[in-house]
Amino acid sequence: MNPFIIAVGIFALVYISIMTERVHKMIAALLGATVMIAVRVVDQHEAFQAIDLNVIFLLLGMMIIVHIMAESGVFQWLAIKVAQAAEGKPLKIMIMLGLSAAFISAFLDNVTTMILMAPMMFLLADTLDVDPIPFLIIMVIGSNIGGTATLIGDPPNILIGSAADLSFTDFMVNMGPVVLVILVFYVLTIAIMFHSSFHVSTEARAHIRELKAERAIKDKKLLIKSLVVLGVVIVLFLLHSSVHLEVATIALLGASVLMLITGSHPEEILKHVEWVTLMFFIGLFILVEGLVKVGFVEMLAKTVINAAHGDMTILTMSILWFSAIASAIIDNIPYTATMIPLIKQVGVFMTSSGVQGDMHVLLRPLWWSLVLGACLGGNGTLIGASANVVVAGIAKKNGKVITFVAFLKYGLLFMVESMIISTIYVYFVYLR
Repeated sequence: MNPFIIAVGIFALVYISIMTERVHKMIAALLGATVMIAVRVVDQHEAFQAIDLNVIFLLLGMMIIVHIMAESGVFQWLAIKVAQAAEGKPLKIMIMLGLSAAFISAFLDNVTTMILMAPMMFLLADTLDVDPIPFLIIMVIGSNIGGTATLIGDPPNILIGSAADLSFTDFMVNMGPVVLVILVFYVLTIAIMFHSSFHVSTEARAHIRELKAERAIKDKKLLIKSLVVLGVVIVLFLLHSSVHLEVATIALLGASVLMLITGSHPEEILKHVEWVTLMFFIGLFILVEGLVKVGFVEMLAKTVINAAHGDMTILTMSILWFSAIASAIIDNIPYTATMIPLIKQVGVFMTSSGVQGDMHVLLRPLWWSLVLGACLGGNGTLIGASANVVVAGIAKKNGKVITFVAFLKYGLLFMVESMIISTIYVYFVYLR
């Protein structure tokens, strides 16, 4: 049978399984991935090379750091402080956490941000007796929006920045304004959507006011060590291109040092790693590699590029929206890796067609459209962005399930809203 049909069929079956939740997403992804190898869509060497270890080890390192830090009680302290600042009002807590996630994601990455922040929500939910699922979804949507603003905020940005020679400052100047506008509408949408959704008793709010945040800190020495290591890791994240270290190496270095200086037992620490989430990503990377190998993703991308007939406005808008839709369906990291050479090829076509000017500058609208589409499109579905999958894994571990449909109900709205804003921004800033 045609490898193209086999690869697309396997991916479709896995995706349907994840959507309908008839099979656990990790089992579906790993089964689909191994079948891809077994039927020779990809060989084992190609499959294993497709696994982005930079993402896997970044997650692993940050999971270890966060677990050790959590033992100090710092997340309970932060949860109490947020709840008290919001006067125990769930809507205010949701907005504050969403904006905090957006801000932090701009300087860490959205995956690390959610690993740090998600535990807080379960503590708050228990105290206020509310369902944590809507809060977690809104937080991760905020983190994906905020991560769009900087070079290190979302893994696709790192890939695009390297390929297009875009600096941290380039991202801040070009993506910062549109992200701020999107966040304004994000807050307004939250206020409208959830204005009467939560009911917290007077007793629960009074209890929040009476809590002593300082009592939550169980081990000050552990907290200090954890904060020092995390601070160094964050600084190295910001300087990773200057120090020539990948973010995964930095995260693993931080995790190893923290385990060493705190005397942590590796066996105990590794019990708390979200192995289900990591294995899901491994399966997903192999599945997408199968689609790439048979030319499915490239075919779709070239179809969009050819349909533009050389019109830069149509091409830019097509890449913007196609990237958003594609990133909602497949993880935005391998999708971005596939689109990068195709955008470079556009530059070759333009040069051969006699287009004059600095190609580096002429291609900028396409690069920024890819950034916005890939990062914001990830909000569309539960598997659209790495941070979404991580949050679902953390929720599962805490006895809560974020279903595909539950995420879609909120994520798709925010995705479409942000893409409309991005369309207006790209058109007036880069195309007029």
